[in-house]
Amino acid sequence: MQKANAPLFQDPIHNGASDPVVIYNEEKGTHFMLYTARRADVEEEGVMWVHGSDIGIAESLDNGNSWQYVGICKGLEYESGRNTYWAPEVIRYGDLYHMYVSYVPGIPADWQHPRYILHYTSKDLINWNFESKLNLSSEKIIDACVFRMKNGIFRMWYKDEAHDSHTYCADSADLYNWTVNSCVIDDVAHEGVNVFEFGGKYWMITDCWSGLDVYFSDDLSHWTKQNKRILEEGGTRKDDGVIANHADVAVCGDKAYIFYFTHPERKGNMLDDTIAAERRTSIQAAELEIKNGMLVCDRNKDLYIKLK
Repeated sequence: MQKANAPLFQDPIHNGASDPVVIYNEEKGTHFMLYTARRADVEEEGVMWVHGSDIGIAESLDNGNSWQYVGICKGLEYESGRNTYWAPEVIRYGDLYHMYVSYVPGIPADWQHPRYILHYTSKDLINWNFESKLNLSSEKIIDACVFRMKNGIFRMWYKDEAHDSHTYCADSADLYNWTVNSCVIDDVAHEGVNVFEFGGKYWMITDCWSGLDVYFSDDLSHWTKQNKRILEEGGTRKDDGVIANHADVAVCGDKAYIFYFTHPERKGNMLDDTIAAERRTSIQAAELEIKNGMLVCDRNKDLYIKLK
């Protein structure tokens, strides 16, 4: 069996692949990775390079060990002109794929702007139809994660930057109409929440810009923080020597794989996005394990991904 590539994937257009989400394409029988296609190679004012991004698509024909660039998601145009799309969350329900993507109007040079989550549907993961702009807890929300609970209700977690960059949640019976529930995680500022079930527990990981914080729960409502982060120390593989950022987890039987991105050249403040030489990103993957009741990750371990 082929060992997973490291780095797993790099965007060939602007070299800024980030915020990956992995899903099985039922129609093609292959796996797709959707990601934020940052424009890491542009020279523009301030943080304009982070904005104006498309949602890129990569495909794996070997259960996740290697990925090839496919293109970008089509049909996302929400307003006229060039705008910004970040951090897709994609799930399949019935015969449709649902995407909840962060949206920023225009290509701002700073961080002072509204942010929303838009809902789209698709039958092939490439061509998308707009459904709605979600009305949630503020006008500055990003990074949706959706999980279907055992009672059939869908729960969405997301980052609310207007409320100290904490995680809030909302519930829906149909994926179209959402009711804000409450603030869920408020101990530190963070983003990129991801929730999954593994080893008899529910787990939540968040990107706190110093590795990934881990929480666990028995009911998806009350969360306890694990006392050790994961992927907070750099690894030995190519482009993997720094902390991990904004991750997705795919659970396949008794295996769980984490897909994350790195800034390989970034050595300083992880919140400083102005240094051009440190903008490049790479997608990486590693296996998650549970040891002594804790979620752990050895990013240097040989990786053989088997998504399906």
